[in-house]
Amino acid sequence: MKLKPGLPPARNLIIAVPWFWLALFFLLPFLFVLKISLSEPTLAQPPYMDLIREIEDGFVTLVINFSNYQLLLEDSLYLSALWGSLKVAGISTLFCLLIGYPMAYAIARSPVHWRLPLLMLIILPFWTSFLIRIYAWIGILKTNGLLNNLLMGMGLIDSPLEIMHTPIAVYIGVVYNYLPFVVLPLYATLIRLDLTLLEAAADLGCRPWKQFLLITLPLSMPGVLAGSMLVFIPVMGEFVIPDLLGGPNTLMLGKLMWTEFFSNKDWPLASSLAALLLVALILPFVLLRHFERRAEEAST
Repeated sequence: MKLKPGLPPARNLIIAVPWFWLALFFLLPFLFVLKISLSEPTLAQPPYMDLIREIEDGFVTLVINFSNYQLLLEDSLYLSALWGSLKVAGISTLFCLLIGYPMAYAIARSPVHWRLPLLMLIILPFWTSFLIRIYAWIGILKTNGLLNNLLMGMGLIDSPLEIMHTPIAVYIGVVYNYLPFVVLPLYATLIRLDLTLLEAAADLGCRPWKQFLLITLPLSMPGVLAGSMLVFIPVMGEFVIPDLLGGPNTLMLGKLMWTEFFSNKDWPLASSLAALLLVALILPFVLLRHFERRAEEAST
C-alpha cells in the first residue's frame, strides 16, 4: 500500500505506522538473517565472518557465500526435514479443520447465552504455559502414563501402547495446542452468516447437507483459510512439540535449526534454513493473493 498524496498528513501517518512496524520487526531482522546466511562459519564470537572484509593496502571486498544454500539443495537431510515439516503441518492443519469446524459451527448455532462460556472453554488452555501443556501430554501418552493405565485397567489392551516418540504423539500435541487458532476465526465467520439464505434454500427443497455444501461452506471459506494459515505457518517452524513428544527420529526444520544454531554453532547454515522456511511460507501467500486478485478482476 502506497501513501496517497491527496490524503491529509495525519492519515498518511496512520497508514505509515503498520508499514514502519513491519519494516522494523520483520524486514530488518530478515535482512540480518539473510546476511548471516551468505557468510562463512568461523570459530569466533559471533561464529560467522563479515561479508565486507578489509584486505591489504586498505582495500575492502564483498565476499558472498552461496555454499550454504547449495548444501541445503544437495543434502537429503535438509530436504527430508523440509518434507517432514510440510507433512506434519499439512496433516495437522487438516485434522484441526476436521475437528474445529464442527466445534465452531456448534458454538455459532448454540443459544446466545451459551456462546461465551463455550468460547471460554476453547480459550481456557491458553491460560496455562505452553510447556506445561506439552509435559502434561507426556504424562498422558508415556508407557506408564494415564492413557495406557486407563486402557489396561478397562481391559481393552494387554500391554502398553507405544505412543510417545512417534508421529502420532506429535500430531496429538500439535492438534491440541493449535486447535483454538482454527475454531476462533471459523466462529467469527460463521456467526456472521445470513441464516435467511439457509431458510430460503430449505423453502426451495434443498436438503441440509446440500445447504451446507452450497451455502455454509463457501461463505465460511475466509475463516477456513485464516484458520489454516494460523496453524500451518507456526507448525512449519515448530520445535518444542516435535522435540518433546516426537523424540530424536522426528525430523523437522525447527529441530534442525536448533541443532545448527546451538549444537553445531553453524549460524550461516541455520540462517539459510530460516530463509528457506520463510520462502516456503511466503510463496503460498503470494500465489493465493495473486489468484484472489485475478478472481476479483474476472468478477468485475
